[in-house]
Amino acid sequence: MISADCHANEPGNLWRDRIDSKFRDRLPHVEVDAKGEKWFIAEGVGKSRVRARMIGDVPRENSEDRLRGRVGADPKERIQDQIRDGIDAEIIFPNKGLMMFATKDAAFGTAQCRVWNDFAWEMYGEYNDFMSPAAAIMTSEVALAIEEIKRVAKIGFRFLTLPCKPVFGGHDSRDPNYNLTVYDPMWAAIEDCNLPITFHVSTGRDPRVARKEGGAVINYVSHSLSPTIEPVASLCGSGVLERFPKIRFAAVESGIGWVPWALDAMDEAYRKHHLWAYPKLKRLPSEYFRSNGAATFQEDRAGLELVEKWKLVDNFMWANDYPHAEGTWPHSAEAIEREMGHLSDGARAKILGLNAARMFKFDVELLLERRRSVLASVRH
Repeated sequence: MISADCHANEPGNLWRDRIDSKFRDRLPHVEVDAKGEKWFIAEGVGKSRVRARMIGDVPRENSEDRLRGRVGADPKERIQDQIRDGIDAEIIFPNKGLMMFATKDAAFGTAQCRVWNDFAWEMYGEYNDFMSPAAAIMTSEVALAIEEIKRVAKIGFRFLTLPCKPVFGGHDSRDPNYNLTVYDPMWAAIEDCNLPITFHVSTGRDPRVARKEGGAVINYVSHSLSPTIEPVASLCGSGVLERFPKIRFAAVESGIGWVPWALDAMDEAYRKHHLWAYPKLKRLPSEYFRSNGAATFQEDRAGLELVEKWKLVDNFMWANDYPHAEGTWPHSAEAIEREMGHLSDGARAKILGLNAARMFKFDVELLLERRRSVLASVRH
């Protein structure tokens, strides 16, 4: 079993200690006002009140929330946590570091990404056979992106993570986006390095736009999950994947229930808006997703009901989202049986690990040997 979306628990002072001093005062941080209220401040997003975000603020009786808040920092403890959950390998994204992309300044964003990339390899590099960190790439300036892509490829990273939108914030048609040919040199570099790419939720624009009543629900559905559709449509509908057919991509933590609808919607737009839809493609947009794309989920009843009917068994990847609250850790076995009981054994095997092994180039035999070793040590 491979969890295709997990998260680090970075030291709070990571970027402040490592980034070039000229950027230090611009880093995301928490301020306390005269009334004692904590406010999260970041360059690209609105000021927001911190509500029970820190582990010390979580009520002691809510023990699992406290547990989630403090685990994941130490690789050896992660190994034991994932063994407890039945996981053989994991893909690791930033946690605090997802805010690296929340700036329009390419140099500032790239500097933050370099801090994460260096830290991530120092922390997890020796475990890369089964514990693989993302290399984060700021993409608003193509030349800087290419430079960092080549650097992390030489280091040995297994995959890249790009923001859902290259220029952070609201949409502006003057901004570059992934569908435009200005990004062709970057796609060429990615093909040359032979690294898959991911688009994680809550990147590219502020995921916490809605305030007060219902804000948590509105933000999760409308401003965190659904914007992940944009880079998928950008790659599938623009000709990028015709010019660069070796690109492999995944929408991460986005869920999967939306995928059948989105594939139909892209094809409908291509056919019915044929007067405006260009370039003319050799295949339908949905076909490019099926051949080159994927999406990850934790629990998604709708998507799992449709996966075999829509022939998407090869495109969906499960994750326990360790250690996040919306994930299934440490109860993944129960969640899987609850939602996947109707699937064939072959479909379950692909969704629970084989698809991720193919996407991220894990050595399945090595993972199985590691599992046998772990089981043997437990017995003794």
